[in-house]
Amino acid sequence: MHNLTRYLIFFQYTGTNYSGVVKVPPQQLEKKGVQDHLEAAIQKLQPVNPVSLTVSSRTDTGVHALSNAAHFDLQRKNDKLPFAEDMLVKALNFHLRTENIRVTHARRVPHHFHARFQAQSRTYVYRIARGVSHSSLLPLTDSNLCWNIRSTELNMDAIREAASLLVGTHDFSTFRAVNSEMPFKSPVKTLDVLTIQPGGSFAHSHFHRAIAFWELTFRSRSFLYKQVRRMTGALVAVGQGQLSVPRLKQLLEARDTLAYPQHLVAPAHGLFLTRVDYKEADMQLPSTGISLE
Repeated sequence: MHNLTRYLIFFQYTGTNYSGVVKVPPQQLEKKGVQDHLEAAIQKLQPVNPVSLTVSSRTDTGVHALSNAAHFDLQRKNDKLPFAEDMLVKALNFHLRTENIRVTHARRVPHHFHARFQAQSRTYVYRIARGVSHSSLLPLTDSNLCWNIRSTELNMDAIREAASLLVGTHDFSTFRAVNSEMPFKSPVKTLDVLTIQPGGSFAHSHFHRAIAFWELTFRSRSFLYKQVRRMTGALVAVGQGQLSVPRLKQLLEARDTLAYPQHLVAPAHGLFLTRVDYKEADMQLPSTGISLE
């Protein structure tokens, strides 16, 4: 198809009002996925071809993204030249203006480029607010954007010791939840980075009292279903003395999803997908001489 162009877009969203990132069945009317809204916005550009978005990283209901990614193909009517990347971003954001979804940037990529399979790493950050007995006591700017924990005390040394056990290549079966992909996806993953460091409120300079925030950062090429939330919940349980470091090691070595204590899973609303990284060479277009408009 002449002038059929593949684009890679990076986008962000607050996940509170969406049924995760992927599209939902047409009959589900109450909550749509972020993908549903993105595809509707692309469709309003009146492409000749059917619109189908391939999302890099799936996130659940309530999970947020500062940078997710997806690719799609677009051919304009009457053989018009492809959209310039900046014009595409502006056009999509115009049609997304009523949603908590924003396209941050776009680039043309080769026709064989795949947003999911060619991602080199994904980074998630989990935000925790300590010493907040109820979510209504958080600044409005942090509402549904962190996990508020009543306790002011967390044993950070124990959390870091436990975190060190999770870094590296392991069978993470205990830390994945059951879903339809489970029989087809290897539980062996390599967790490249797990760091714990102080964070901050989005309104820290303008709120009447200080709140202690912590951020747990996880980076891997890919993750299992709910893996980050299960790891976070277990680490917080270690910090609160509900779970010992040796017990967490036993859970990891059990390699059994049913061994994980279900009440420990961290809630979705504290989790952010913050980066999806690709090799520059994979995104590089061959020289074609095609103009843009």
